[in-house]
Amino acid sequence: MAGSALIGGVVLASGQSSMWQDMFTFEIPPAEKVIRTVVVYLFIGVLIRVAGKRMMAQLNSFDLVVVLLLSNVVQNAIIGPDNSLIGGLLGAAVLVLFNALMDRVALMGPRSTWLFQGSPTVLVTHGKVDEKAVHRIGLRDHEIMSALHHQGADGPNEVRKASLEPGGTWNIELMRDEQAASLGDLRQAVVDLQRHIDARLSALERSDGRPLGGEGIS
Repeated sequence: MAGSALIGGVVLASGQSSMWQDMFTFEIPPAEKVIRTVVVYLFIGVLIRVAGKRMMAQLNSFDLVVVLLLSNVVQNAIIGPDNSLIGGLLGAAVLVLFNALMDRVALMGPRSTWLFQGSPTVLVTHGKVDEKAVHRIGLRDHEIMSALHHQGADGPNEVRKASLEPGGTWNIELMRDEQAASLGDLRQAVVDLQRHIDARLSALERSDGRPLGGEGIS
């Protein structure tokens, strides 16, 4: 009984040791893990820099398939033969820290910003759509119209300038006569009109020397 208990205890201790070893022992050198993570990050960053502007601006069904499969495609390239917990934590830490570093490098100057993030693509100028730019980005007509409608324009003829930023956001400037007035604009217009009316009334009162309304009230 004692021997079997002892054996059972040894087996249990061995199982616990194996579990902790699998979780906290690198199966590949940590340096290789770091290099794998950085290389995959840079490769995907280049792909998005070259062809990802339209994807980030308007995600269609095919783009969704790419996004869903991309992480699975590069997963083994990052983790390699290492399935340990400590290896996964190291990879996550490298991704976050390296991304923060790249963000700071991209903001060092205009050239670095263009290199890492790209430049805006002007698609509409003074109501005219640049078909070459639209074709180069890969946008469809209904995608452009949808972006314009969200900014309050019924069509390109109401747009002074529309550009697609590197991050996939739209920067749309409507023609002045077509710009929608905000609630603050309307309130300011009412205040300005009231001041104008008060000024004219005051000028009329000063011109005839008596208050408006006939003889006035004494």
